[in-house]
Amino acid sequence: NVLFIVFRLAGLYTKVEYHTSRGRIDLVLQTDSYVYVMEFKLDGSAEQAIAQIEEKQYTLPFAKESRKVYTIGVNFSSETRNIDKWIVK
Repeated sequence: NVLFIVFRLAGLYTKVEYHTSRGRIDLVLQTDSYVYVMEFKLDGSAEQAIAQIEEKQYTLPFAKESRKVYTIGVNFSSETRNIDKWIVK
């Protein structure tokens, strides 16, 4: 995962395929102030990614955190081979 490598090289705590009782989070990125819960889709939609985070309650393991928790849904396009859309909540 290229994003994992970029975040790790930047010195950030990153976990790929973070296991919860309801599924696996694609990527969790943690800083001193924030937790980012990220879900990725290929030729889907950023809305589907956010919906999965919400339906599977991927933020639940971080509910007692003093840090602000953000959810990020990203869709990649296989046609353009780039990020098609992202949503941050």
